[in-house]
Amino acid sequence: MANIQYYDVILKPVITEKSMEMMADKKYTFQVHTDATKSQIKEAVEKMFAGTKVKSVNTMNLDGKTKRRGMTFGKTAKTKKAIVQLTEESADIEIFEGL
Repeated sequence: MANIQYYDVILKPVITEKSMEMMADKKYTFQVHTDATKSQIKEAVEKMFAGTKVKSVNTMNLDGKTKRRGMTFGKTAKTKKAIVQLTEESADIEIFEGL
């Protein structure tokens, strides 16, 4: 397995209607590195966002979509999503404020 640092684990936040509704329950969705484990994701969130305490992490591996360009077929890259549940006394994540 590759040596992944905590700042390489979280790639970007996922902004959808469903993820915005889950923020009321202190659940935040991120696109993460495909080789990242749940413990690495937990460590990365707690180090990158001050005052946060992670309760649980759920992950999903998503296969690439099949695309066609003329007569040739190909696939987009595989991705991995993580839904991070924070504890009740934990601070909110600032990047989601005002959305």
